[in-house]
Amino acid sequence: IDASASAGSFRVVLVRCTARLLGVLGRGVDLLDEPPSDDDWYANLLWIDRRKCLLVTHGGTLFPVFVANVRKADLVPLGALVAEHVAMALSDERLPDDILGMLDPGSARVTRTASRRILSFMNDSARACRYAVEDSGGLEHTDLDDLNRRLRRQLHDHDGYRQPLDSVLDRLVA
Repeated sequence: IDASASAGSFRVVLVRCTARLLGVLGRGVDLLDEPPSDDDWYANLLWIDRRKCLLVTHGGTLFPVFVANVRKADLVPLGALVAEHVAMALSDERLPDDILGMLDPGSARVTRTASRRILSFMNDSARACRYAVEDSGGLEHTDLDDLNRRLRRQLHDHDGYRQPLDSVLDRLVA
């Protein structure tokens, strides 16, 4: 989905949410009916250490972003939270902020998940998050920046074993 010319180089963000996240967002969310794309983001709500956490993953690269301690108020509008944390993650990796498309926080649209395969990768990442938090002695003792860096270097069998960060770097070369 392309944004209008007045939006500049931004594009509409499509966030594909799990049923758990849609349940928290509430019935007032208008769900789009769009075919899946590699530019979609997938989002899941996790409960870790009795806290709500958000795990967002880029569909084409499996680039993950883990956000701890979110409240329902943080999730509405969802696009603002996703765009902010994706931008911080890209900056942390010293990547251009538009490598996965310029994310317009105000134009994010929500729909249901469309790929069991991506959800499977997200489950692996969620498991890694839970283990890291437990190993650190709790969410408040976990270095979230380090956890996110490790998630981006986790091997996945997505067209051959690759790290999400390598998939993003391939976009720089192309």
